[in-house]
Formats: sequence, C-alpha cells, structure tokens
Amino acid sequence: MTAWRRHGIALAVAFVLILLTFRSDVRDLAHIWWNSTTFGHCLFIGPVIAWLVWQRRSDLAQLTPTGWWPGLALIAIGGFGWLMGDAASVGFARQLGLVMMLQGAVVTILGPNVARGLLFPLGYAFFLVPFGEGLEPPLQTVTVAIVMPLLHLVGVPAVVDGVLIHAGRYYFEVAEACSGAKFVIAMVAFGVLVANLCFVSWKRRAVFLVVSVVVPVIANGFRAFGTIWAADLTSVEAATGLDHIVYGWIFFALVMAGVLAIGWRWFDRAPDDPAFVPATLQAIPRRRTDLPVATALALATVAVFPLWSAAIASRAQALPAHIDLPDIAGWHRVPVSTRAPWTPYYPGADHYLFGRYADASGVTVDVSIAVFGSQHEGKELIAYGTGVLRQEDRWVRVETLPAISGGSAMRITAPGPVERIVATWYRVGDTTTQDETLVKIETMKARLLGGPQRAVAIHLSVEGADPRPIARFLAALGPIGTVADHAAGMR
Repeated sequence: MTAWRRHGIALAVAFVLILLTFRSDVRDLAHIWWNSTTFGHCLFIGPVIAWLVWQRRSDLAQLTPTGWWPGLALIAIGGFGWLMGDAASVGFARQLGLVMMLQGAVVTILGPNVARGLLFPLGYAFFLVPFGEGLEPPLQTVTVAIVMPLLHLVGVPAVVDGVLIHAGRYYFEVAEACSGAKFVIAMVAFGVLVANLCFVSWKRRAVFLVVSVVVPVIANGFRAFGTIWAADLTSVEAATGLDHIVYGWIFFALVMAGVLAIGWRWFDRAPDDPAFVPATLQAIPRRRTDLPVATALALATVAVFPLWSAAIASRAQALPAHIDLPDIAGWHRVPVSTRAPWTPYYPGADHYLFGRYADASGVTVDVSIAVFGSQHEGKELIAYGTGVLRQEDRWVRVETLPAISGGSAMRITAPGPVERIVATWYRVGDTTTQDETLVKIETMKARLLGGPQRAVAIHLSVEGADPRPIARFLAALGPIGTVADHAAGMR
C-alpha cells in the first residue's frame, strides 16, 4: 500500500471519528447552512475546498506524507477553543474549534510539507464557520446614510428615525436582513477565493478584497433606495415583491460580475500556474513520528476536551423553588399594559418574572427578571432571538441609546405606533454588566473555574421616549447586583 493511501485512510478515519465526537456541533452547522439566508453560501465552501485539493493532486503526489507530532498543537488550540465555547455557550467558538481540530489532524497525519501544499484550502476552511452577524447594526446605519440623500435627490419626501424611514406614503424598516450583511459576508468568501486564484501580488489581492467589500455595501444602499422609490411610484407590495426576486437571483450575481469586471484588468496569475512548487517542499521534516502513533495521538488529544466538558457539565447553582418581584419603597404593583404587550423572551430560564410598578404620580415602569441556575446549549442568558427582542417579533429596534446607570438602552417600536425604552443589565458570577461579550467570558470562567453559576437578566422598560422614569425607579430599587443575587436566592 502506498504512503498516500495509508495516510489518506488514516486521515479519513480520524475525520469520521472527530465529526462523530462533535456531532451536535456538526448538526448545528448544517442547520445554519441550510436554514440561514445569511450563511447559505457556506454550503458551497466544502465543494470549493474539495475542488482546490483536486486542483493540486498532481503536485501533491510529488510530496511524501508523514506523521508529524507538532501538529498536535493546532489540535490542542482548537480543542481549548471548543471547550471555552462550550463553557460560555458560544456556538461560534465551538464551531471554530472543531474546524481547527480537523485542520490539526491534517497537519499531524500528513505532515508539514503536505500542509504547506494545502495551505490555502486549509485556511479557506475557516469560511465553514458562520461569522459576521455583528456587521448588521453598523451596516444598517450605512444603508440609511446612502438611502436618505438619494430619496431627497429624486424628490421623495423622507425622514428617518433610527432605522425607520418614513418615505412618501409608507414606513420602511432598514432591518438586519436589509443591511446587506449577508451580501458582504458572502462576498468576502468569494473575494478571498478570487484573490488567491487570480492574483500573485499581495497588494493587488488586498485592493481586490477592499473592492469586494465596498462595492456590495454601496450596491445594497442603492438596492434599498430603489425599493423605496419603486414603492413610492407604484405600491409597497409591488416594490418589495420585485426586490425579493432581484436581490435573491439577479442582483447578487450582477454585483459579483461587477466586482470581477473591476478586477479583471489587473489579474496577474495565469489559470494554469501551479498553486505551489513541489520541489521546494522536499525536505525531510524533523520531529516525525509513525503514522499509527500520529493518528492515535491526534484522536487522544481531541478526546481530552469533550471529557473535560462532561466533567464540569453538572455544575449548577441551587435556586429557591419560588421567587417574587421585589417590594420597592414609593412604588406599588399595577396591571401590565394591554395597549401593546411586551415581555422579554427567555425560554430556558429557571425562573421568570414580569410586572409593572407605578409611583404616587402615576408614572409606570415595567420590570423583568430572568434567572438561570446554570447555562448550556439551549439554555442561555445570551442567545440569538432571546432577550429584549425575539425572532420575528412585532417589536423592532429603532436605535441604541446612551447607557442608563450602567445598563444598555435601546428604543423599540411596535405597530400602533407605540414606543418603549428598555434598559438591560446582566449578572454572572460576581460581575454586573451590560456587555454581552463580558457575560460570555464570565460564564466561561464560572463553568471552568467554579464559583457562582447563576446568571440573571434584569430589564427595566417604560412606554414612550422619556428614560427618566427608569432612572427614578433605579434610585428606589437599589444596586442591580443585589437585586439579581436576591432573585437567585443568594442574599
């Protein structure tokens, strides 16, 4: 049996066992790829990687695969990343860690020479991991900034309130789906591929990548403008129906073609140029090891991290069987609003409370407390579609407001129209914060190192656009950390 066949079989076995070990993450990835319009392009990354490897087959055949134990370092880094993501309930970190463990298996079982020959396909595998949703809010702002002057230029009367545009006869929301983030993310993956295949100069590659990002952002702004203008000239039904067709099937293809046309003049790599020079990768690697040992070490290193996760999985905070909203001096409980009902969404909470308080002058403030004794996948304080706004909510974010006494604040609106201001605090470990990233870090620390496992979300909300009642209520409520600890039965 040839060396390539033996090492190929060993790598295939290692891949299958790793994917089976982390099958829940594989399942989550497949679900995102198949169901998310933002990350549907990830379905093509695997076939592209296979094609890139196939392109290199004749050059790879001139290399000799060998077991190489330093590749275990990449597996260990990926494993620690996965473990931290598992402890903090961060899907991105788990999925990135899984990809890095697979990359590490390639380096360990095939050796450094082959890994260098496969450097770009291995690196391109990072695009298997869904990322970039954080681009949506800033791109919403950019889209609004492009749309408004164009509407005024063509004579459509328009005013903007956050991400809401009142243009002519209609209101439009520049929602996350309209921000162009999905377009930009897919174009980055496309741009990286073209930059590798069509350019040699790193300067030209960098310029092409910038163009691959800037052109889609501008194009998306014009697309949003065209939709609103068409609605003003015809009807909102006709305009949005056309927009979905154009955006989904024609617009994206046209922008891709436009970006290629811009870069075509400066392509400096011939299609038949080799991806690498096999003659430069013939040195015998140091720190080699036998194939069975390399494979066994790779699988043993991978196994450490799910075992570690299982060992800490049972950590949880003991919670009281029943909790109540606090008594607040100068404030009393009143019925909640029926004008436009709103409650935060925490389906995994162990305890959840919601109520309305009023003071002697009739000012009202809504209070929400969600308590978790522990966190894990599917039971998280911070997760997509939970918290202030749930997925497909009738309420939408208008804008982010300045913090209120250390709590994040946003203005939201619902049909009516009716507005709310919502302030949010989180308590994890001994930390009270508004920062969702810090929540994940503190959750990870509590899971890995011990300490209080409970996690609490507290929201204060007022109908209207005046945040002052929230500040007044806070003064009577006292420190948020104390309220959160009391709700979790710790004080």
